[in-house]
Amino acid sequence: MTLSEKDIPKHGIEAAAGPGLTLPADPGAAVYCKARDYAPGTLIPLHHHPDRHQLVYAEGGVLVVRAGSGRWVVPSTRALWMPAGMGHEVHCIGLVRMRSLYVLPEAIAQPPAGPSTVSITPLLAALIHAAVDVPQPYAADSRDGRLMRLVLDELQTLPVLPLHLPEPADPRLRIISQQLERAPEDPSTLQDWAARLQVDVKTIQRLCARDLGMTFGQWRQQSRLLRALERLAVGEKVIDVALSLGYDSPSAFATMFKRRFGQSPSQFFR
Repeated sequence: MTLSEKDIPKHGIEAAAGPGLTLPADPGAAVYCKARDYAPGTLIPLHHHPDRHQLVYAEGGVLVVRAGSGRWVVPSTRALWMPAGMGHEVHCIGLVRMRSLYVLPEAIAQPPAGPSTVSITPLLAALIHAAVDVPQPYAADSRDGRLMRLVLDELQTLPVLPLHLPEPADPRLRIISQQLERAPEDPSTLQDWAARLQVDVKTIQRLCARDLGMTFGQWRQQSRLLRALERLAVGEKVIDVALSLGYDSPSAFATMFKRRFGQSPSQFFR
C-alpha cells in the first residue's frame, strides 16, 4: 500500500494559529505578567497572541505544549518561550500554577526565533513572582517599572533546554510518531518499521534526517525521555517509569537521562 498525505490527518496547529487573544495590559507596557492556576487535565485550546511574545512559566505542575511542528515538555520551575503570533495549545499535567510574561517584540533585542524550553534562574523566578502583583499601568521610573526592566534583562540570558520533540511532515513518519506518542515503550526497530511501511530502511533514515534532524534511535529516545519527564514531575517513582518505558533497569534509565539532560532524575526536579 502506498501512503499519501490524505492517509494521515494534518494536526490542527499546522493548519491554523487559532484565535488571537487580547490582554488586559497597557499597550505601551514593555512586559506584563499574568497568573493562572489550572486543574489537572485542563486543555487550553489552540490560540495565539498576535502582538506579544509569551514566556509560559510552570511554577508548579507540568505543561505539554504543541506549537508549529513540535511538542515541548515544560516541567515545574522551567518555562517555554513562545514567539508572538505562533499558534499553540497547552495540556496541563497535574495541578498547574502558570505564570506568564507577555513581552512587546521591540522590548527584547534577541529573543529565540522559535518556541524553546528554557531554564529559569532563581532571580527570574523571584522577579516573576513579584511581577504578578504589579498593576497596569505602571510608571517606567517607579519601583514597579525598575522591577519590570530587570525582568527584561534576565530574559536575555535564558539557557535553552533539550525538551523538544519534533513532529515530522512526512506521512510515513507521522505513523511512527503517533505510535511513539501512544506507546513510547514500543521496542520496534528501524527494520520493523521499514517492513510495516513497505519502504527501505535507508528511506526512513533519510526522512528522519530531513524532517527531524536526528536519527530514528535518537527520536525514539527523546520521545521516551520526555514522557518520563511528564510522569516523574507528578511524583511517579523512577523504577516504575523506567520499566514501563522499556528500559532494562532504573540505572540504565538514569544513565540515559543524565546523558541527555546533564542531571540525574532526582537532581532535575529539585
